[in-house]
Amino acid sequence: PGLHRQHGKQGGGSKGIYAKLTVVVVVLLICTFSVFFLATISGNRGSLEPSEINVEELWESAKSGGWRPSSAPRSDWPPPPKETNGYLRVRCNGGLNQQRSAICNAVLAARIMNATLVLPELDANSFWHDDSGFQGIYDVEHFIQTLKYDVRIVESIPEIHKNGKTKKIKAHQIRPPRDAPISWYTTVALKKMKEHGAIYLTPFSHRLAEEIDNAEYQRLRCRVNYHALRFKPNIMRLSESIVDKLRAQGHFMSIHLRFEMDMLAFAGCFDIFSPEEQSILKKYRKDNFAEKRLVYNERRAIGKCPLTPEEVGLVLRAVGFDNSTRIYLAAGELFGGERFMKPFRDLFPRLENHSSVDSSEELVANTRGLLGSAVDYMVCLLSDIFMPTYDGPSNFANNLLGHRLYYGFRTTIRPDRKGLAPIFIDRENGQTAGFEQAVRRVMLKTNFGGPHKRVPPESFYTNSWPECFCQMSPSNPADKCPPDNVLEILESQLENEVNRDLEALMETNSTRRTEI
Repeated sequence: PGLHRQHGKQGGGSKGIYAKLTVVVVVLLICTFSVFFLATISGNRGSLEPSEINVEELWESAKSGGWRPSSAPRSDWPPPPKETNGYLRVRCNGGLNQQRSAICNAVLAARIMNATLVLPELDANSFWHDDSGFQGIYDVEHFIQTLKYDVRIVESIPEIHKNGKTKKIKAHQIRPPRDAPISWYTTVALKKMKEHGAIYLTPFSHRLAEEIDNAEYQRLRCRVNYHALRFKPNIMRLSESIVDKLRAQGHFMSIHLRFEMDMLAFAGCFDIFSPEEQSILKKYRKDNFAEKRLVYNERRAIGKCPLTPEEVGLVLRAVGFDNSTRIYLAAGELFGGERFMKPFRDLFPRLENHSSVDSSEELVANTRGLLGSAVDYMVCLLSDIFMPTYDGPSNFANNLLGHRLYYGFRTTIRPDRKGLAPIFIDRENGQTAGFEQAVRRVMLKTNFGGPHKRVPPESFYTNSWPECFCQMSPSNPADKCPPDNVLEILESQLENEVNRDLEALMETNSTRRTEI
């Protein structure tokens, strides 16, 4: 019995040792995983600290990742032939930036159909009550000259002189389908152009599909948008003067404060307003937009409401900007007035707009027209930081985001309204603890202006990467920058085309003389 007990103790001792070893291993594993987990959490928490959003770095351009803007052709791109299939007229409706996109589409449509483009018409009266037109806003000579390798452009359809008679070509009017594919232009539109000699596409807002599986066509859009469409010298001088005055005191930020009646009515965000203001918004919506059931709380929870001026200020404060920050406001008439503006001004008192910086008679007289919008566009383009507060259906914000990306990855602050909505709702319900950290957590997930993949519903005009960018040493040959002498090549091709036309003309004249 004793021996048995002894053997029993030995057996129990072995089991005890094994048990202890097992415990030790488990403890070690737990400690290892704990250390790893804590390090991970620490790393993640560290990214949420204010120091991780470096305001000083935001004043500089975003990292390019080796990319640079380039919209020059990278494959065979013949010049427009002398003989085209007819004339293309378009009427660009909407505001300045909606019209800008339409002009880009018009040039591309002319190239697709081998048509001569008539200088686009800007339907300013319907939106701005401003009849400046293309000639009053853009540098026409620069527009035509810049695109000479792409399309033929005339200011008006010329008259035809035949058999001693003068004949006017009447353009056949067509209403293009929205987001029409290229095939519509090469079939329906082209057929009518050949029949009538000219077609008139109206209205021409969003009438050509944005996503086209042809990088050269997309680069043509960029050449139009970022090179050919240059504002007239007086607009450029006004804009540069404002920028110089703002920058004389250091860095400045521009904000597109889209808290205006049309956008609020479109979004269906009524409940924060008085009964009288709600009536105004509901009437505007009924008169201008399709009927739709909109519930404010639901809309706001999914980020469909524009940020209020106060919310904009709170985001900037959470990111790390203080009340010394100089801000240029690009905005129309703020709906709700000073009641909504005061909280923002209390947070950031150094607010400016084009009227406060430059009170010149020319600008004051046109502050709500195309001129005022053009100046706002240029100041926002040249600002150190740009922040749109509602970049959903806003053509102004979307075009600027794309232009600033192309202009050298200039910093943009794009609030994630859907991510921020529950944080602001909690704050309104009295849950203020950790508010700024929560805002930073959301903002750290956003893009601050660097190259990034275009994901629907992001527009090509908002992000033309990678088609309109290139790398000197790319991993993908399609991303290789064109040769430095690309303009010389295009010029040579154009000269050869002109020489061929002259030779053909001389041969025709020679044949006629022989016949005579």
